[in-house]
Amino acid sequence: MENTSDMIIRNVRPWGKAPSDVTIVDGYIADIRPHQQAEISPPPGTILDGEGRILLPSFTDSHVHLDSTRIGQPFKPHTAAPGVWNMIMNDRKNWRQENESAETRAASTLGRMIARGATRVRSFAQIDADCGLERYEAVAFAKKFHQSRADVAIVAFPQAGLLLEDGVPSLMEEALRNGADEIGGIDPCGLDKDPVRHLDVLFGLAEKYQVPVDIHLHEPGDLGLFSIQLILERTRALDMKGKVSLSHAFALTGSPTEQTLKVISELAELDVAITTVAPAGRPSLPLEALTAAGIRVGLGQDGQRDYWSPYGNCDMLDRTWQLAFTNGFRKDSLIEHCVAIATIGGASVIDPKGYRLADALDRPGLSLGDPAELVLVAGETVAAAVMDRFADRTVIHQGQVIAAQGRLLEASETA
Repeated sequence: MENTSDMIIRNVRPWGKAPSDVTIVDGYIADIRPHQQAEISPPPGTILDGEGRILLPSFTDSHVHLDSTRIGQPFKPHTAAPGVWNMIMNDRKNWRQENESAETRAASTLGRMIARGATRVRSFAQIDADCGLERYEAVAFAKKFHQSRADVAIVAFPQAGLLLEDGVPSLMEEALRNGADEIGGIDPCGLDKDPVRHLDVLFGLAEKYQVPVDIHLHEPGDLGLFSIQLILERTRALDMKGKVSLSHAFALTGSPTEQTLKVISELAELDVAITTVAPAGRPSLPLEALTAAGIRVGLGQDGQRDYWSPYGNCDMLDRTWQLAFTNGFRKDSLIEHCVAIATIGGASVIDPKGYRLADALDRPGLSLGDPAELVLVAGETVAAAVMDRFADRTVIHQGQVIAAQGRLLEASETA
């Protein structure tokens, strides 16, 4: 294309609705009108034929660990014993034993994610006494390598705890000085077993460097709710409304109780976001209740065929199916809600100033003035597209076609 910043996508169905022609100017949606069957004669090279496919906002992976990926490597049997700490130690024992560097693996995995429709990504980067900043640097390399194809935020993340090994807080601070976008924590009670000190360090660095906080919270039941209350206290005291998120939040899973509904109300008041990876084998987060309360909810793929798990295939549409499946959703409207969470929902987790879902029926991201972060997918309806997950996709970032048919395009193909 001569200028892919200005183009018309002909014959697409926004959110599966009526066929439309969509005009993009300077990276934003400038016009949407009913599809014109008659041939039009715009300048050469500015037409993208949507072929009747569905137009969606591009996917947002708001929770992935690019530093640990084994995508593209020879398959290995899973060797870790159950439990978070056993998984951590198994990864530490094995992660360097690969045919390719961590930088190459992270960049390759990110490229596959983009080719399948994700143009907004938030990746954790493990920092501990074993790897130092090596794994952070791998994710930073991947971010730079694909900077023209996707927007990537990096969370400096103490996978093995903030306090269990010497020097980790200093390493976390070094990562922030080197450009990490957020700072992460993990199970203040269950792992570090010192929630006050854990949160002192975490929120102290967040305040010093003016970055958001994300906390992996695997802690279940009352223990997890106790940690959430401590996190809410810090959020309120430091005026960090809209700058805190919880990953997993297992304490909130299952049918909402009076206690969890109260916590959900407090999370909404302080604009604390939540991300899920749609795990199997446990109750799901109450997605409808969270959205109705005004909480930003995003979806992610977590690890990608790493030493934690053999699962993961870089495809957010596949993970959207998993979100619907693990929630037991059958209605088209709820399956579409999963798509909304996997696209605009996750985008609002990364950028709280962006559009946030109003309710389970909200289908944003394709209105006049919206950024042209888009993916074209094949399917009769949006729900059918989630069920079928065809490979026929075209990915648009900042108004430019960057991938088609599962393949990243070279600069010469998009210029």
